[in-house]
Amino acid sequence: MAFNFSALAYIIALIVDAFLIFFSLFHVIAFDELKTDYKNPIDQCNSLNPLVLPEYILHIIFNVLFAIAGEWLSLCVNIPLIAYHINRYRTRPVMSGYGIYDPTSIMNADVLTRCQREGWIKLAFYLLSFFYYLYGYVIALETANLEHT
Repeated sequence: MAFNFSALAYIIALIVDAFLIFFSLFHVIAFDELKTDYKNPIDQCNSLNPLVLPEYILHIIFNVLFAIAGEWLSLCVNIPLIAYHINRYRTRPVMSGYGIYDPTSIMNADVLTRCQREGWIKLAFYLLSFFYYLYGYVIALETANLEHT
């Protein structure tokens, strides 16, 4: 069985996407806990903010691999979310540390609803992407096998 760089990019994307699914699921659960007053906003933001940059960096890493492998459709599917991440981080509240969630404004109903909706949308995107990357991996392996024979 032949293996090419595209297949490697897709397998890395599959693994990283599994982590991103867990990150977004954690965000959804955390915002639900905030909404139901199970946790205070300071503790919740302290647990959410350290996950923001790793999520963004992991998402960019496998998209760089897609660009190197020439998987333009996969890259184009992810560019809107990358642009959203960059804009979200660029327009974040002024804070002393890294992250995008401010404990003083997170309990505002509009902000909490927007953050919770963002978590659900990203969870759906990462789940759909997971199956797309699995499909892309199989196609990349098939293409490598056809070129090899």
